[in-house]
Amino acid sequence: MSELHGFILHAKTRPEKAQAFEALFRAYVEPSRAEPGCIEYHMLRDQQDPTLFIFYEIWASQAHLDVHSNLPHMKQFFERRMDYLERDFEIRRVDMLSPSSANR
Repeated sequence: MSELHGFILHAKTRPEKAQAFEALFRAYVEPSRAEPGCIEYHMLRDQQDPTLFIFYEIWASQAHLDVHSNLPHMKQFFERRMDYLERDFEIRRVDMLSPSSANR
C-alpha cells in the first residue's frame, strides 16, 4: 500500500460566513501547495450550493500532513472552525490510483 495520504474534505459553511471562509482559504492554497510533501491541494466550491467547499488533498506521507495540520494558522482555524461552519467537516480518506497531474 502507498504511503500517500489523501482525502476529500467537505466544509459546509454558514451562509453568512461563506465569503469570509473563501477569502481565508484562498490565501492558504498556494502556500500549502509549496509545502514539502504536498502533491495535490485543491479548493473547490459547489456550483449548486455555494456554502459547500470541497478540498482535495494528497500528501506524500502522514508526517507531511501532520506538519501542515500543525502550522499555526491551520491550528488556529481548526480551533475556530465552527465560527464558519454549519456542521463539522466531513472527511473521506481516498487512495490515489492515478499519477499526479500537478507537474504536467
